[in-house]
Amino acid sequence: MGGREGILLELGKDRAMAKEYVEKRNGGYYIAGTRVSLDSIVYEFLNGTSAESIRHSFSALTLEQVCGGITFYLANRTEIDEYLKEADRDFEKLRLEARAKNPLLYRKLDEARRNQHRS
Repeated sequence: MGGREGILLELGKDRAMAKEYVEKRNGGYYIAGTRVSLDSIVYEFLNGTSAESIRHSFSALTLEQVCGGITFYLANRTEIDEYLKEADRDFEKLRLEARAKNPLLYRKLDEARRNQHRS
């Protein structure tokens, strides 16, 4: 008794309590009790980064929280993948709107990038 299995903590003979590693708030998913988005963990995981390296990149998290976030993603992959795709679409829409509202600024930025690549 007292050992861990998955994300269940054994409390007694016939009682177990699931530990929440991810919470949904403000329309997004976050590692519970932190400001770290699940998106950040998932993108690193999908890029092949180990849980230990992800933990090193996010000093506010424990290895347990990182593994909990990855487990949540794997258990809810379809839903989270759709959420991430929707967030990408929203970001692209905002990016295009910003370019349309500030064409001179973006023209100058594009020109600066071109000049930087020539150097």
